[in-house]
Amino acid sequence: MSSLTVHSLMSPAVCRGDFQWLDGLDYLRLLVLSPILEEYVIRRGLQHALINHTHVGGQRAVWVSALVFSLLHIAQGAQTMLAVFLPGLLLSWLYQVKRNFYLCALVLSLLNATMLAVCVP
Repeated sequence: MSSLTVHSLMSPAVCRGDFQWLDGLDYLRLLVLSPILEEYVIRRGLQHALINHTHVGGQRAVWVSALVFSLLHIAQGAQTMLAVFLPGLLLSWLYQVKRNFYLCALVLSLLNATMLAVCVP
């Protein structure tokens, strides 16, 4: 019987073979640049606009922005899109409560760091 580990749960969805080829710029991109850019576009841009400039409302804005966040990861495949939906929902809720995209970017950076710790050989 095989043991159930974090790596075995995450591997099919987010751990790809290309993690063995990461360099310093990849770490910068995954831990700093992507979290800031993604959270600025999704939370500060889309979710903020949905909350303040439409009749969508806060609760729907959380779901819509989490879905769009998931769709941003379409190039990595359907499994990855599904795997990032729940963290996207968490980030959307966090933005809804705190209205601080920097905090969301920090949390996304920590999530990416966790993913790297699990996936990088």
